Order: sequence, then C-alpha cells, then structure tokens
Amino acid sequence: MTLDLQLVLLAWGTLVGLDLVSGPQMMIARPLVAGTVAGAILGDVWTGLQLAVLFELFQYDILPVGAVRYPEYGPATVAAVSAAHAAAGTLGLGLGAFVGLITGMAGGMSLHVVRRLNARAVQRSGPALEAGDPRVLERLHAGGILRDGARAAVVTALGLGLGQLARAYLVGGLPPHGVALLNVAAVGAALAAGTAGTLRLVGRGATLRWFAAGVVGGTIVAWLR
Repeated sequence: MTLDLQLVLLAWGTLVGLDLVSGPQMMIARPLVAGTVAGAILGDVWTGLQLAVLFELFQYDILPVGAVRYPEYGPATVAAVSAAHAAAGTLGLGLGAFVGLITGMAGGMSLHVVRRLNARAVQRSGPALEAGDPRVLERLHAGGILRDGARAAVVTALGLGLGQLARAYLVGGLPPHGVALLNVAAVGAALAAGTAGTLRLVGRGATLRWFAAGVVGGTIVAWLR
C-alpha cells in the first residue's frame, strides 16, 4: 500500500473520529459508513462492506449515554479495512477484525483521556467562565475540537501501524485451520454482539414474542423463495 493511500486513510479516520462527538456528526462515525468509504479509497469496496457490517454488529450492542466507556469502532473500522485489504487470501476478514478490535479498545481509552483533559481545561477557566467572558468559551470549544482531532489521528495511525505489523507477522505464518478459526471467531463474536444488542432493544414480553415470530416467518419465506 502506497504512502499516499495511507495518508488518505489517516485523514478519513481522523474525520470519522471527530464525527463521533465533536462534529460535524453526520453519522460517518458509524462503521457501515467508515468501512465502506475506506474500502472505496482502497479500490476494494467488497472488503470495506464486509468489515463495515462486522463492526456495525459489534457497535450495535453499545449504548453511548453519559460518561459510559465503550470501544470506538469508527477509526477502528478504517484500520480493519486497511489490514484486510492488504492481507492476501482468506486471512483478510479475521486479520481485519483482530486489528480493528484492538484499535477500538484503544479508541475507547483515548475518549476517556480527552474527557479528563477537557474537564481540567474547564476547571482552569472556571472564574473567567463565571464572569461571562465569551472568548474563553470559544477557546475552550476550539481546544476541545483540537484535542479530539489529535486523539482521532493518533488512534487511526495506531490502527494502521498495527495492521502493518499484523500483516508482517501473521500473513503466511498461520496454518489454514488457524485462519479458518480466526475468521469464524470474528464472525461469531460479531453475531453474538449484534444479537445481544437486538435483544436489549426488543426487551421482553409480547414484543419479544412478536420479534421471534417475525424472525421465524422471515426465515421461512426466504427459504421458500
């Protein structure tokens, strides 16, 4: 992969990371968008869609409210697509999931660090804010965006670098059954996370029964067709 493509992916991952909290909040932080665009950048939309759906399932079980801690799957999906695209053969899906999950955890920790830095900045500017100085508020806002942008860039760069290391040490080093197990584990974990998220949203009682009936009915119709 050329340096130009890596830089474009870095820029895209940074924008995706910014979109989660700071702006413009166009939903490009969703893995389905982040991964598909990353695949298009690499000229490999199919791989981008595969990893996008996989990480969308992982994110489906996340409820981002308040100060809850959760993995960040936007830049992680970009890194996952990069790793999967460059891995030859069937290793791509599992390798991409491996890189993306680690990057997602790092992204989640970085969100917590930026929150603490923003809180300290607000505390330091407390007297000026209470005095009603709008310039201080503007500086705080701009500083928060800059910190979040730097965070997103570092996380994306970490993921892209991790993808290169994984390709160097794993591609060609795993036996065929190891590759198959890695792929099955990635898909199985994503399906489990998606199922858990769905059941959490559906709830219990009559809603769950209607949901189960819909799943069974849809499966029968699809099979008959």
